Amino acid sequence: MCDNDKLEQISAGYKAWEEKTQKQLAKTPESKPRFETISGLPIKTLYAPPDAADIDYLENIGFPGEYPYTRGVQNTMFRGRFWTMRQYAGFGSAEDTNKRFRYLLEQGQTGLSVAFDLPTQIGYDSDAPLATGEVGKVGVAIDSVQDLKILFNEIPLDKVSTSMTINSPASILTAMYLALADKSGIPFKELRGTIQNDILKEYIARGTYIFPIRPAMRIVSDILGYCAKNMPQWNSISISGYHMREAGCTAVQEVAFTLADGIAYVEAAIAAGLEVDDFAPRLSFFFSAHQDFFEEAAKYRAARRLWAKIMKEKFKAQNPRSWMLRYHVQTAGCSLTAQQPLLNILRTGFEALSAVLGGCQSLHTNSYDEALALPSELAVQIALRTQQLIAYETGVTETVDPLAGSYYVESLTDAIASQAEDYLNKIEEMGGMIPAIETGYVQGEISNSAYEFQKKVEAKERIVVGVNQFVVEEPPPEGLLKVEMTVGERQAQKLEVLRSERGNQAVRRALDAVKKGAGSKENLMPLIVDAVKAEATIGEICNVLRDVFGEYTGTTSF
Repeated sequence: MCDNDKLEQISAGYKAWEEKTQKQLAKTPESKPRFETISGLPIKTLYAPPDAADIDYLENIGFPGEYPYTRGVQNTMFRGRFWTMRQYAGFGSAEDTNKRFRYLLEQGQTGLSVAFDLPTQIGYDSDAPLATGEVGKVGVAIDSVQDLKILFNEIPLDKVSTSMTINSPASILTAMYLALADKSGIPFKELRGTIQNDILKEYIARGTYIFPIRPAMRIVSDILGYCAKNMPQWNSISISGYHMREAGCTAVQEVAFTLADGIAYVEAAIAAGLEVDDFAPRLSFFFSAHQDFFEEAAKYRAARRLWAKIMKEKFKAQNPRSWMLRYHVQTAGCSLTAQQPLLNILRTGFEALSAVLGGCQSLHTNSYDEALALPSELAVQIALRTQQLIAYETGVTETVDPLAGSYYVESLTDAIASQAEDYLNKIEEMGGMIPAIETGYVQGEISNSAYEFQKKVEAKERIVVGVNQFVVEEPPPEGLLKVEMTVGERQAQKLEVLRSERGNQAVRRALDAVKKGAGSKENLMPLIVDAVKAEATIGEICNVLRDVFGEYTGTTSF
């Protein structure tokens, strides 16, 4: 940006300015003892051209839509089209959630995002003993393809992009979606959307796993291979750092551990016989948008740069689309407070703005009442309007990557990329992400970061407005959404009717075929599609897979 003589002049001037400024700060008793990002990266008083002097523009920054994609994966970014505004929703029965979906689409939402209840996430039918009290609580209850049909009633699958946050039974929910499309006469190639299918982060941070790691990775590879051949517009995995961030990791760790998971999936797919350029263009990612505005924007830029390098140099991908890190963002649920919950509207707005300025392809904005309950209709409307205000009123979408060239942002982008690369090298030395998870290394790193952050909150080194400062007395919250316990009873009744009316011999044959396939190297997806078409339930399919693969018993590391 500057020649050497000019840089020397600026450096000398900066040094003199810094000495004078530090003397002034020493006389200011309210000044903080140290300045750092939420992740602990030190922040200088001022950033100037010398802080970006070693950054090679063409190699590290470049142009939007071109390698290394630091500035975005599309040339035009939001001048061409806005990100997909995709509100995460699901509660109660399929009928309940269908009403919420249709309401959100009426309000201008441009993509659906399905939240499943806990029994569905861990592969149990709603009438299973372990499902008691959990049916429909944290998402929608889906037991069979009949429920999915109700969920998408009057919603054309070929006209809407659907994201499904499901991991262990991802193959089953994908199969149900395909069966529903097939019955509606919709070619698979016209389906757009994403299945999360990110099982590794379940062992790290979330816990909704079913099978041991290695057979679970086999299922992931089966989905990647099947979707690459049959669903060209479908993102067959959403590699998620979001849940690790919710568990307490830093921005640097979020980038590093997410990309390390991505490397493990690519390696597994290649080992299963897939060509990298056949599936890599449909890989997608999922990140958090946390409270440190500039750190978050820099985080997305650093992640894009690193992934492009990994795919091009490590895996020798030839298709430029294989180099692109395309990602969804959700604002940070862990930043929401039950105290003074209306402040969450502002928190979410700032976080969403950092995601947009960072160049996301899809965005969910949390509702202000989510620290208290499932979001109310008013709260989800405000959350969606937050995205619409950013898109249509702020002007931040008028030019591509407006933060580029900021000495602070470029320096921060470089620091995050460098420290994340150190983590990636260490994980590679351990033998990859699976051994790193099996030894508890990743879980331990996240636990330590969460502990350090909480210590800072309790010591008031990190202020959370309304929690540890600016606290007020508040009346009990009103108007919260509650899911009735009768949802479980209604789902059990539906299952009883289903099992009495379907062709149970056909179900048994289909389940036997899934079990046989699980014991071989055959791709399981066509067999699971046949099973859901025969109206086998999610619990029945998972049970035959449990018989073959067993179940995973988690470990905790502190």
